Amino acid sequence: MQDRSVPPARMPAGIAPPCGYCACGAGEAAAGQWRPEQLAHLYVCRELSTYRIAAITGLDRQRVTRTLHRAGVMLRARGAGRPRPLRRTSDPPSLPQLMTELYEVAGLSSREIAAVTGLPERTVRDRLRRYGIRVRSRGKWNREDRRTVPVQTLRDLYEQLGMTAAEVGKLIGVSPSTVLRSAHSLGVSVRTGGAVPLAGPGEIELVNALYEDDRISSVLNAHDIPRVPPGASICERFPEPVPLSTPLVKDLYWHCGAGMHHIELLTGQPAMTVRGFMRREGIPVRPPGGRTPFLRRWRRRQ
Repeated sequence: MQDRSVPPARMPAGIAPPCGYCACGAGEAAAGQWRPEQLAHLYVCRELSTYRIAAITGLDRQRVTRTLHRAGVMLRARGAGRPRPLRRTSDPPSLPQLMTELYEVAGLSSREIAAVTGLPERTVRDRLRRYGIRVRSRGKWNREDRRTVPVQTLRDLYEQLGMTAAEVGKLIGVSPSTVLRSAHSLGVSVRTGGAVPLAGPGEIELVNALYEDDRISSVLNAHDIPRVPPGASICERFPEPVPLSTPLVKDLYWHCGAGMHHIELLTGQPAMTVRGFMRREGIPVRPPGGRTPFLRRWRRRQ
């Protein structure tokens, strides 16, 4: 029920009655009453929503809607909202250069660029693709941000001086796995002795050994995966990593006996990304420990 004790309703300050709807009802209304012409003026001329009109007049929103219907006002479709300003049709000429400097030179993320430029993060990613800027892989296993040991350092310390991966890593401040991963990617032969020396060849250049394996070669041919020789980091060998699929991963992991790091060297997808893909797709993993079937097969072949 409306409170009849309120003073006569007037048009809010700053809202003039320039239209035919409210020209005859711009003055005072009856106590607590808003004339249909006044509500029509707010809706049609001022382009306010029924929610906003209800807040201004103190009326129930359903009552505002019914009054507008009785006044013959065509209501907008629900969700149409208020008129939006015209969107900018073209970007500033300096935006491509700015994006390149912030993303490639300064190494900022799309979220950080959004904070600097004031653009939405989604718009930043769209502009990066539009300007042909190669987008870095996302997540904590970013391929581009990986530390890579220089090839000359590996040859001097690992090959010539005979230091272990752990000793090289301790000397230059990286983990042993980083040393071995860099050696495999750069084509440096890695010793395969392990804790218990086994019979067979003592060194392996892993990328070439993977490509020379008959089972792996047949799987790569079946899935049209190119062969990329070693000699550079993973992001340089595979600027665009090979998309993972369930048949491909199953074939490489179970049929060929390759490890997750081997799949990384063959596809450019980080090993932890391969692990996450297998977990999501329900692909089981082998029990931990020991050499992979591929390495055991390679040793027997030598």
